[in-house]
Amino acid sequence: MNVSRDSRPAASAPPAGQQTPTPSLRRGAPPGGGRGRLAELRGPGVRPRPLDARALAALAANPGCRRRALLDGAGIDKGALAQALGSPATYGQSQFAIMRGITFESRVKADGGAALMRLLHERLRTGTPPPEGAEVAVPDLSAAGPEGRAARTALALREATAAGGWALLDHPMLAVEVAGSPVYVEPDAVVVHPDGSWTVVEIKSFPMIDGAADASKVGEAARQAAVYVLALENVAGHVAARTGREVRVRDRVLLVCPKDFSNLPTAAAVDVRKQLATTRRQLTRLTRVEEIAAALPPGTTFDLRLAEDGRTATRPAEELSEAVEAVGAAYSPECLASCELAFHCRKRTRQQGAVEALGRGVRGELGGLGTIEAVLEAAAPGDAETAEGPDDPAVLALRRAAALRAEALAAADRAEEGACR
Repeated sequence: MNVSRDSRPAASAPPAGQQTPTPSLRRGAPPGGGRGRLAELRGPGVRPRPLDARALAALAANPGCRRRALLDGAGIDKGALAQALGSPATYGQSQFAIMRGITFESRVKADGGAALMRLLHERLRTGTPPPEGAEVAVPDLSAAGPEGRAARTALALREATAAGGWALLDHPMLAVEVAGSPVYVEPDAVVVHPDGSWTVVEIKSFPMIDGAADASKVGEAARQAAVYVLALENVAGHVAARTGREVRVRDRVLLVCPKDFSNLPTAAAVDVRKQLATTRRQLTRLTRVEEIAAALPPGTTFDLRLAEDGRTATRPAEELSEAVEAVGAAYSPECLASCELAFHCRKRTRQQGAVEALGRGVRGELGGLGTIEAVLEAAAPGDAETAEGPDDPAVLALRRAAALRAEALAAADRAEEGACR
């Protein structure tokens, strides 16, 4: 999925070829003011780094992290930043996996998407005859730049919906607003049905063995597909108004994967209603990027000051760390699988003794106890005064757990003494 910033949502995009003004990040802001500040954060001459599907889904899953919202919104390379801080990320797709995915997607879409349309008809049970190859329109979505492609996609969706037939849009460009900044997203495919409904198609290279795939990978794919469904909803209202037809974005997406250990495609319909509701709510909760940037100390920048080779950072790690710490983070162990800065944030969290290092569930149970030291003090028996007071449920639960632990250890000691006699 490719992403580009500072552009209008596809729902309001004009027909291709018509010039449009580029909006600022904030109403009432001077033209280019928000974008100029984000460019300062990246450093002179540094191009914004596009988001991918995993990053956008992870951002929606952790809306309280202002650090990630700002760095992703400004297009900063978090992987290079983590490397310069001395806490590089140790995960990511191998080149082999990327090439395997590209090869599999090409096979699925070969012959005008015949295999893909067959799988969609079988899994979604549309109640209509299966589409023949000649019945499926495959519009050309090429245009200049992401904004032009989004406008061309909106036009193709409108034309296909008005025609009342099948259509397969290969890598359409859509738009969704993230932290107040519109970004473009690119699903693998979107299918237009004769009844005017639209289906998102997500193609992955992990296998379905005996009809089932790894649950965690399916969940990640569902969260990514929910972003695409949300972006399509922005276009649906525009198309419905222009065509006079009812347009519905289906909340069941088609997940296409290799069958067993072969390279043959199989598919499953995945209900993304839960992920869609969560993504919509979480993206709404994200603080606007320019508000976070405005709260930073003057002169704050994440510029790595790369050497002539374009890869080696020359800026001292202490300066970069100070800039990073100027933005609040919401670390949890889940970040280790989705954010390049997670190892840096984990190290800082442990140094501060914060309970966030124990996970979101534990953090929620502890209420106002924000550090490990405070938790241990609250659990100490006979301590009548704590920061939260003796009637705090978290404190009472900790003391009860400490008392039970002491009883269990005492019983074990007595049993050991009896065995030795």
